[in-house]
Amino acid sequence: MSLSPLVWILIPLLGAWIGYGTNLIAVRMIFRPIKPVKVLGFRIQGLVGRRQAEIAKSIGGVVGDHLLSHADMMEALEKADLEGLLDGILEDRLPEVLEGVKKSLGPMASMLDMFLTPERMVDIRKTLVRKILENRESLIVSLEQALDQGLDVHSLVESKVAEFPVERLEELILLVAKKELRAIEILGGVLGALIGLVQAGILSLLPAT
Repeated sequence: MSLSPLVWILIPLLGAWIGYGTNLIAVRMIFRPIKPVKVLGFRIQGLVGRRQAEIAKSIGGVVGDHLLSHADMMEALEKADLEGLLDGILEDRLPEVLEGVKKSLGPMASMLDMFLTPERMVDIRKTLVRKILENRESLIVSLEQALDQGLDVHSLVESKVAEFPVERLEELILLVAKKELRAIEILGGVLGALIGLVQAGILSLLPAT
């Protein structure tokens, strides 16, 4: 069968349009619609929104069991600059504590101001940090026990992802994978055009009727 040049152009173009459009819709439906909608009696919702709880559980498991284990946290804790951390906390909190003490002293608060000069405050803070860190090993053991009792990374990550707005998840995923998702859309058009060419080739080989 002899095909006109227009048919050789139109069939691949139609295939490209169908392939691109199909992949475009498929990529969009990863996220959209965010809320379930009814279309011709069918309930339609984006993959991320529909399976957010399962996604959250999987991410929580990966992070809690493989990426951020208890041993990793303890190793990071042992390497942490506890002296600088404690000094910063005391620097922030001591003035507030002293203000409370001054209020309780009433008229005698001025005597405390005379005694607690800025230089003496620094000395007190450094002394406190030094005394606390004299028992560094005990401090780390206590922190480890606190981690064991109060920090479940798996559950924490799972709950945070489950509560995360789908719109925000979409932004984050697109920020990372926008080029790849766009490539999938374009690939659909390219494959559709190739299929169209094959179809046109098959039609041209059929005997004329």
